[in-house]
Amino acid sequence: MDTSTFQERQTIRGGMHKNLRHDSAHKHVAGSADYIDDMPEPAGTLHAALGLTDRAHAEIVSMDLSAVEAYPGVVCVLTARDMPHSNDISPSHLDDEPVLADGRVEFHGQAAFAVIAETRDAARRAARHARIVYNDLTHAIDVVQARAAGGTLVTKPLTLSRGDAAHEMPHAPRRVKGEMRIGGQEHFYLESHIAFAIPGEDDDITVWSSTQHPSEIQHMVAHVLGVPSNAVTVQVRRMGGGFGGKETQGNQFAAIAAVAAKKLNRPVKFRPDRDEDMACTGKRHDFLVEYEVGFDDDGRIHAVEATFAARCGYSSDLSGPVTDRALFHADGAYFYPHVRLTSEPLKTNTVSNTAYRGFGGPQGIVGAERMIEEIAYALGKDTLEIRKLNFYGEKGSGRDLTPYHQQVEDNVIGKLVAELEHSADYQKRRADILAFNAGSRIIRKGIALTPVKFGISFTMTAFNQAGALVHVYQDGSIHLNHGGTEMGQGLYTKIAQVLADSFQVDIERVKITATTTGKVPNTSATAASSGTDLNGMAAADAARQIKDRLIAFAAERWQTTPDKIAFVPNHVLIGEERVPFNDLVKLAYFARIQLSAAGFYKTPKIHWDRTTGRGTPFYYFAYGAAVSEVSIDTLTGEYMVERVDVLHDVGRSLNPAIDIGQIEGGFVQGMGWLTTEELWWDDKGRLRTHAPSTYKIPLASDRPKIFNVRLADWSVNGEETIGRSKAVGEPPFNLPISVLEAISMAVASVGDYRQCPRLDAPATPERVLMAVERMRSAP
Repeated sequence: MDTSTFQERQTIRGGMHKNLRHDSAHKHVAGSADYIDDMPEPAGTLHAALGLTDRAHAEIVSMDLSAVEAYPGVVCVLTARDMPHSNDISPSHLDDEPVLADGRVEFHGQAAFAVIAETRDAARRAARHARIVYNDLTHAIDVVQARAAGGTLVTKPLTLSRGDAAHEMPHAPRRVKGEMRIGGQEHFYLESHIAFAIPGEDDDITVWSSTQHPSEIQHMVAHVLGVPSNAVTVQVRRMGGGFGGKETQGNQFAAIAAVAAKKLNRPVKFRPDRDEDMACTGKRHDFLVEYEVGFDDDGRIHAVEATFAARCGYSSDLSGPVTDRALFHADGAYFYPHVRLTSEPLKTNTVSNTAYRGFGGPQGIVGAERMIEEIAYALGKDTLEIRKLNFYGEKGSGRDLTPYHQQVEDNVIGKLVAELEHSADYQKRRADILAFNAGSRIIRKGIALTPVKFGISFTMTAFNQAGALVHVYQDGSIHLNHGGTEMGQGLYTKIAQVLADSFQVDIERVKITATTTGKVPNTSATAASSGTDLNGMAAADAARQIKDRLIAFAAERWQTTPDKIAFVPNHVLIGEERVPFNDLVKLAYFARIQLSAAGFYKTPKIHWDRTTGRGTPFYYFAYGAAVSEVSIDTLTGEYMVERVDVLHDVGRSLNPAIDIGQIEGGFVQGMGWLTTEELWWDDKGRLRTHAPSTYKIPLASDRPKIFNVRLADWSVNGEETIGRSKAVGEPPFNLPISVLEAISMAVASVGDYRQCPRLDAPATPERVLMAVERMRSAP
């Protein structure tokens, strides 16, 4: 986008690169922001509830639902046989994810039927009266059990290879082999899943859904009903959080609500409670990473071989691309001269895991940082020294090629880390911590500086497209609609800023409207940190088309040339005359100039061939770094995050206030994943951490005592993104790996830093205490 008049544009309210509050922030605080459950219910609205099974793996011998049907208020009960056209909602199109279990249960809590009743309470109570007889089958809950049972995969694995790791590994001066368990994570969005289906005439149906992917909900509802997509309209104004958990997991709720609505010709709302939502929807994949790294006496990596085995659950869902992205980020910010990485997406009898902020990337980066840590402890050096030694080099350095053969062209990690190391006073603080630990018997401290290099784009090339619809009305007000969804991250605000900037009008003129498949078709999910990149460029394209028409009209009417016409704050400069924007629009309308446009954008340069494991899957990389300091109690394993300093690269920020908020939120959420949030299944396959009483997300009191976040204000995206900005959704989630590494250093101090503590994640106080005991007893 042209930024030549940026200084002049500063005078409009709410253009690009300005601090602006989230468009709904005041409504969130006041409780006046409308979510689906706040919508007035039409007369005759019914409510749905799931009938959940209580086996991890079994055949359904019989299912007696007579007591359910007879429960007061129940209108009907749906089973797999009641799906009009298809019982499958698999996003990977592998026909492996039924709407309702049909004869076989694959995980504890899988839905076998749905109750439709006059009230939500009646539907939920009735669902408990089913009598189901099972024939139990053997089940596999985790990666180890899945391997022991034969290692069935839910999708094809991926291998990334460059050089000859098998040949180079035995010749490396030093070698370390190990494994690491990396836990999953519950999304814990504030608003649970919800769908509200309203039937129309003929095949038509409208579905309000809390989803990041309206087009997929549209497709799945149409598929289950057996109607064309043009009969299904999906609407999303906002979600109360998503984090990836609403990319595919809303399919079941929307499909059941739609089937019931069409069957009964009455509106149907479907909102599970928190326990049900946690039990029957997917989570972040947990991984077992097995690695071997060869390196020299300086700590420079020669070769890496690693396998990333994931608990995927009973169906494919998005496990293929998630485990692929784990491999894409298994290099972290480091160059591996010889490398071979393999994914192992294993089938387990647990809920099918799904997208989560970072989409497998954080698991890959944690694996990379573990290998750096192993090298540092083996050589008795600072982990930061090993990190800097192994960073990717500049373009053309010979150290700029990823394991998937994409050249790293925009590497700023060295500059960014050096700046943070200085500004956070890392070296002095580390020396002080070493001295403190030497004299402290119970409390030990740790500090770590970790980098982030994160690829931005959907790895499925086709998903990197977006559309936008922009109307300019006669009074100069502007109507904006695009394919992105708002889940609290500020996407709507940023796209409105883009439009205000494009037309050079105050942002109050821009009306933000709900995302709907009826206005912008075939949208991609708001995911992969690409919402602003894609939809911002599409909106700018629509604005460009309208501006070109207005310029052509003005040039003809004022008898001048297009180069003498410019959009300036709330006016259009035509030669020497300043015409108010709304006046020009009114004149254009009476001259029958089209004041509406559909914009479109597709990300350039990217391509990916999964069969060869080569390509350019990412348009660019976002970078960041964090220094974290912690204290641990060696008697209890409890710890405190004392201070965090972050320097993050968002290119030329579209909205620094929102971006800093995203970095802070992503950090705390990632810290929860790595320290407190532990998913636990018992030997019967029951998820026991299914409520906030047993699943521990971070509290406000868990945030770092001192929390300094800065944007790398010198950064400008080298690629032609909107306003030269960079994505900010997922990359910051990886910054709190520094917290895990700092805890590890504090633990290692108990053993005089002789061994890598090999902390698994999450590093709960129990795990920290066990690691302390291992250090004490180590030779």
